[in-house]
Amino acid sequence: MALERLQKVLARAGVASRRGAEELMRAGRVTVNGRVADRPGIKVDPERDHIKVDGKLLRRPTARPVYLAVHKPRAMITSLADPEGRPTVADLLRAARIRRRVFPVGRLDWDAEGLLLVTDDGAWADRIQHPRHHLVKTYSVKVHGRPTAAALDRLRRGVSIGPGERTAPCRIRVERTLEASTWLTVELHEGRQNQLKRMFARIGCPVRRIRRTAVGPVRLGRMRIGEVRPLTPRELAALERALDAGTPVRQKGRAPRRRAPKSRAKTT
Repeated sequence: MALERLQKVLARAGVASRRGAEELMRAGRVTVNGRVADRPGIKVDPERDHIKVDGKLLRRPTARPVYLAVHKPRAMITSLADPEGRPTVADLLRAARIRRRVFPVGRLDWDAEGLLLVTDDGAWADRIQHPRHHLVKTYSVKVHGRPTAAALDRLRRGVSIGPGERTAPCRIRVERTLEASTWLTVELHEGRQNQLKRMFARIGCPVRRIRRTAVGPVRLGRMRIGEVRPLTPRELAALERALDAGTPVRQKGRAPRRRAPKSRAKTT
């Protein structure tokens, strides 16, 4: 069999996403034929090489992959373990009697709630998270104050949220205006750390609450807080179509500003 990158083999076996597999390797938790494999470029033969993670031999998956939707509550870590003993997504999975070794696809902040996808298919998880697919994530966001139309237009076009960090164009619409706060729907196709909080801080409207309502075509709907359910065949098929389409997000009725091309002298 042809050699493959070790992180790809680990991801396909459901150990973690490719990025997570690389972190395991760097931490010295993966061995190949008894030797620590801590370089991302290592290639292996999954049929012949003895690959271990934390001392346990990697086995080729024999069962069909698991794809789950979870309604993560606030005050919960998007992780399978926490050294500080805080509640984690693993608590929800145990309560739902999910016995397969699965992991979250992406993350939601500790104080955010909403839809989280969980799987044991590392390659699928990488596709969901990779920015080249432009998979839209939809959020219901409550901010302090009343952002002006001009301020929201700035966010729609993209803003700087840190040194060398600029957000991509996104969609934002106002849902409800209250006395001292505003509810908005925000659609992003990227997932920088604390992105929503940093975006709205730039226009002076601190975020008070975040709820993810959809990942691509998969919607939170009427899922109860803490509920875990399998994705339906229709949802999986719709996700595949969305990933294959991979079209960039554009504001409805608006286009992001572009710089005018420099004029060039004609040549004969």
